[in-house]
Amino acid sequence: MAELENPNMMPNLLTFLSSLLEEVAESNDVNSGFKAQKISVFHGLTRPTISIQSYLDRIHKYANCSPSCFVVAYVYLDRFAQRQPSLPITSFNVHRLLITSVMVAAKFMDDLYYNNAYYAKVGGISTTEMNFLEVDFLFGLGFNLNVTPNTFYTYHSYLQRKMMLQQPPLAESSLSLGSLKVAHLCFNEEESTHQKQQLAFKTLTTDFKILDIRLGTI
Repeated sequence: MAELENPNMMPNLLTFLSSLLEEVAESNDVNSGFKAQKISVFHGLTRPTISIQSYLDRIHKYANCSPSCFVVAYVYLDRFAQRQPSLPITSFNVHRLLITSVMVAAKFMDDLYYNNAYYAKVGGISTTEMNFLEVDFLFGLGFNLNVTPNTFYTYHSYLQRKMMLQQPPLAESSLSLGSLKVAHLCFNEEESTHQKQQLAFKTLTTDFKILDIRLGTI
């Protein structure tokens, strides 16, 4: 959408998304003792030292994916949370889920995108781990990657409305909040069959130092 191309829009979107994910993760951390959860490849032994906001800003800075990918990544996270109720988003897995969702969104949405090795460096993990995360994420979604224009508009409008009103994001969050009761945001998606995307890779030419991010050891 044209609004996403506005340079002033993305910082607000990233801030709101990070705030939403942070509150969801904190809520699920609190409620983790009341509902059975299983450990997955997305879980770290310790909480990452980097904040969700800084991590999302880092992904945006180095991934060079289209702005729409961040909305689609949000759609994927919502679907994942709904399909995997025993794997709620917590402070122990939110970073890995975030880098994986953005990478998968970029592969599905963009004609040109970086490979797994590059995203692994951006995310502060190994390429092998990035590969495992991608596979588990795809199975967790049931390979339901297609996002119709109507679905995209629904999620984008929700985010835009909330940013404009500057209301607490948890009021209508569709991400799993453990035992908390919240409205779903998928609004009767009309999903069509998957469209094939041309596979292409960007050549990494930018010389920069990847920061050392401590995500913990699984």
